[in-house]
Amino acid sequence: MGDCYSVQYDRLDDEPLSVAVADAVATFRNTSITDLEPLHYSINADALERLFEPRANGLRPGGSVTFEYSDCLVTVTANGEIRVESV
Repeated sequence: MGDCYSVQYDRLDDEPLSVAVADAVATFRNTSITDLEPLHYSINADALERLFEPRANGLRPGGSVTFEYSDCLVTVTANGEIRVESV
């Protein structure tokens, strides 16, 4: 397992952010997404989606959230980066 994995998430895409986070963690851990614990065990997935969803006045210009998920430290930024690191 590497020290850090980063992927860009398109906030205007149809794929839910929660799925993109789980996919990034699965890739980082070199495992199947179905082998991971459900994301909602670590963070409120609906709140995560709402935090970074497009707004009437455009996309959120800044901010990030970091949480532990499946033995990883995950950071999601307003610019669409999902960064996964070892805990």
